Amino acid sequence: MTSEKFTMIKRLLFLLLVLTVSTSVYAQRFNKKDESYGSRNNRWESSFLMGYQNSTSKDFEGGASLDIDKKWGWGITLGYNWNSKLNTTYKLMVFKPDYSATIIPEDPEIGPQTINYTMSRYSHMFNGTYSFMDRPFTPFAQVGVGFMTLDSNIIDQPPTTGCWWDPWWGYICNTTWSTFKTTRFAYNLGLGLRWDINNAMFVRGSYNKEWISLDSGSLSFDTLSFEGGLMF
Repeated sequence: MTSEKFTMIKRLLFLLLVLTVSTSVYAQRFNKKDESYGSRNNRWESSFLMGYQNSTSKDFEGGASLDIDKKWGWGITLGYNWNSKLNTTYKLMVFKPDYSATIIPEDPEIGPQTINYTMSRYSHMFNGTYSFMDRPFTPFAQVGVGFMTLDSNIIDQPPTTGCWWDPWWGYICNTTWSTFKTTRFAYNLGLGLRWDINNAMFVRGSYNKEWISLDSGSLSFDTLSFEGGLMF
């Protein structure tokens, strides 16, 4: 086990400890209902989030490898509270980390080639969330499935250019290109804390483990999310 993975495990254990202690020590303070608090029952909600993706790596068959750096990203959510404890949410997260890829050509006379560039990762998850308490302040558990797109941002064929006459803008030319990318099935598990500040606003923090299924196995990402949102 590498030191970086050991550090992430320690952070997860610390988060679990915080969940346990905060729930028992501060529950009465935060869970005292007042006139400003309304139930989450049958209400929509949306949030904007900042996310932090930890670095990850994967070794593939034949000696190929992929190393992805840690990076801050952003995202949005749209969800519905079926009652005060059960919620379903669509969650989009976008990251653009640097990466290093080692490619092994089919021709044995050509040695390994290394690419250093910036990739794009788009995570689309449909999550189910269970809040452990029917109160403004509560820990929660989350599980979800969806799909993830990994885009190398490296052109896979020559660009193509098309031109046309526009009735308003005159003669216009546009160049397009495609890149090496893949979109695959993905799933995640998470733990977090939620606080409904009042009848309309909430904040939420969570740790999620995401997996994407590839032909040669799965690639995983550790992600921390910090959200602020509105209920309506």
